[in-house]
Amino acid sequence: MTQLADLDTPAALLDAPRLDRAIGRMQQRMDTLGVALRPHVKTAKCLEVARRQRAAGARGITVSTLKEAQEFFAAGFDDITYAVGLAPQRIGAAFDLVRRGCRLKVVVDSLAAAAALAEAARREDASEGLRPEVLVEIDTDGHRAGVAPEAPLLIEIGRMLGDAGLLAGVMTHCGASYECRGAAALEAMAEQERARCVRAAERLREAGLPCPIVSVGSTPTALFARSLPGVTEVRAGVYVFYDLVMAGLGVCAPEDIALSILSTVIGHQPDRGWVLTDGGWMAMSRDRGTQAQALDQGYGLVCDEAGGVLEGWIVNQANQEHGIVEHRGGPAAAGDVQRRFPIGTRLRVLPNHACATAAQHADYAVVEGQAVKARWPRFSGW
Repeated sequence: MTQLADLDTPAALLDAPRLDRAIGRMQQRMDTLGVALRPHVKTAKCLEVARRQRAAGARGITVSTLKEAQEFFAAGFDDITYAVGLAPQRIGAAFDLVRRGCRLKVVVDSLAAAAALAEAARREDASEGLRPEVLVEIDTDGHRAGVAPEAPLLIEIGRMLGDAGLLAGVMTHCGASYECRGAAALEAMAEQERARCVRAAERLREAGLPCPIVSVGSTPTALFARSLPGVTEVRAGVYVFYDLVMAGLGVCAPEDIALSILSTVIGHQPDRGWVLTDGGWMAMSRDRGTQAQALDQGYGLVCDEAGGVLEGWIVNQANQEHGIVEHRGGPAAAGDVQRRFPIGTRLRVLPNHACATAAQHADYAVVEGQAVKARWPRFSGW
C-alpha cells in the first residue's frame, strides 16, 4: 500500500476520517432541523466526495459551473441546482441538460435574465417538465447578488417566469456570514437569511405565484441556525473539508480540517528564521481570507507530516513555487530552524480557503494515518 512517504510534493491530501465526520455532522444537523441538504460540490469538484455526501442522506447537489453540472449528471447525479446567475450564452446548454433528463434548476435576479429564459422556453416549445426550473435569487445580506425581499421587482420577475411555466421558488446565499464574529452573530445572521428568504417566498405566493422551493445556505448559517421554519432545503459546501476561515469563525477547529497540502522543506534562511518549502501559492492559492480575522494565518497553518498542528508556525509568505514558513514570534521564537526542520522534512499546511486551494490540484491523495488509501480525481473548468 502507498504511504505518505511515497508521495511527491506538493500534494493535496484528504484526511478520510475527518472528511467522513464533517459529512456526518452536517447531515445530522439538517436532519434535526427537518430540511433537505443539497450540498454545494464546488469545494471538492470530486465524484467520490459527492457520492459520500449522497450516501449520508443528501438530496440533490448544487454546482457553480455548467461543467460541474455536466460532469456530475454524466456520473448519475440528476437533481442539480446551478447556483450562479445564468449567462445568456449558457441557456442552450442548460436546456440541453434538461432534454437529457437532468432535473436542473437555474438562478436569475433580473427581468432581462428572466425574459431570456422565457423566450428560450417559447423557442424550444418545451413541454411540461422539459425545461429548467428557475429560482429567483434573493439578497438577504447586501453581500452580492439578488433581489431585495420587499422589492416590486421580485413580483415582476416572478410573473414573467410564472407565465412561462418556469418559476420554482427562491434561493439565497448569506455570504455576509463569513464576516460574523461569535456564535450569537452567526445565529442572528442565520435567522436573517431564513426570515428574508421566507418573506420573499410569501410575497410570491400572495401574488398567486408558485413557490415550492425555499433554498438557503452557507456553511456557517447552516451549522448555527436554531430553526428553519419555511425553508425546504439548505445548500452548504465548504463544510465537507472545512478550512482556516471556518476555524476563525468558530465553525470548526483546525483539527477538523480535512484538506491539507503536503510539502517538503527545501532550504533555510537561518538569520530570518525562515524555512523554505516547495509549497508556494501555486499549491496553496493566493487566498488570504484569514487576514480580516482576529488571527491571520498567512497562507496556511503548518502541521507535521502526521497532521498535528505546530503551534505558532504559518506559511507567512509565498512565491509561485516557494512557501516561506515562519514562527509568529519572529526569528528569536523560531530558534534553530535547520535543526528543527532539516532539509527533506515533510509538512502539511492547512488552507485558508479550501475551495481555492483544492482548485490548484488535479487530484486528492486520500489518507488514513500514514496510509494513502486512494487517489480521487477532481476537475476544473466552466
